[in-house]
Amino acid sequence: MNLRHLTHWLALAETGSFSRAAEKLHITQSALSRSIQSLEKELGGPLVDRIGKKNELTPLGRSVLERARRIVHEANELKLGATVLQQGGMGSLRVGLGSGPGAMLMTPWLVHMAQYFPSVMVTVMRGATELQLVQLRERKLDALVVDVRRVVPAADIQIELLVDMRAGFVCRQGHPLLKQGSPVLFESLLAYPIASTPLSDEVARVMVAHYGPKADPAQMTTLCCEEISSLIDTVRQTDAVYLGIVGAARSELANGSLVELSMEPPFRSSARLALVTLSGRTELPVMDEFRRFVKVHLNDVDDFQGPVG
Repeated sequence: MNLRHLTHWLALAETGSFSRAAEKLHITQSALSRSIQSLEKELGGPLVDRIGKKNELTPLGRSVLERARRIVHEANELKLGATVLQQGGMGSLRVGLGSGPGAMLMTPWLVHMAQYFPSVMVTVMRGATELQLVQLRERKLDALVVDVRRVVPAADIQIELLVDMRAGFVCRQGHPLLKQGSPVLFESLLAYPIASTPLSDEVARVMVAHYGPKADPAQMTTLCCEEISSLIDTVRQTDAVYLGIVGAARSELANGSLVELSMEPPFRSSARLALVTLSGRTELPVMDEFRRFVKVHLNDVDDFQGPVG
């Protein structure tokens, strides 16, 4: 099967227009039409219904679309990987980070690459895990580091568990809760804003089992944000209480501006962080460096024990 024909077909399927696809491919519309006709002949049926200026995928077209996309992407990655290895390079890397991993990894990873691999192109993106999974499948990202409990297992993705990171409640130094003595009763927290990232259903079930119906994050959380750094800044400046990965507030806990609360009953929960990649995708050498860096850095962060209020 001609890879060029598949590339032309994908351009047509993605743009929905012969003219736009031809422009994208830098070929004439007649050349594109001949290419699509050759592919249709080889596959034994029409891939697109041409209704005036409107083009719609046929059932056959829809059925071959994802396979064609995988074939073209894998061929491109194979070519890129071979070129990188022949040139002795590391390639490039586009990673997506969940809220907790982003707070702990983004700056250290960029600093690491700037210091030790300054010629390697790296891109870091933040956002909701669900959106980043779509970007991973569309090959717009090469890897994710996220809480595995927000990922639905599927045959096309690989999940590599990295570390379980302790979660807890954190407030500012001088918070009224600290004047009530230690440990702090869970019910006492509810008098203050609770700041957290979106939590998985599994974590919600753990919270409710631990502290009762009032601990349902959908009801308890009043300040919800994907950016942990913003949540921590808010907690540092107000009476809000942070719920999440304790290590994400490591520097603030170390300098004493934030305090981890000792709870009654004790709070025992964690975020299960994982490296998520596409199954069967060719990995460039820079991925090995990223994997090594993430494992070492997250374990170092997880070893930190902040002061307990």
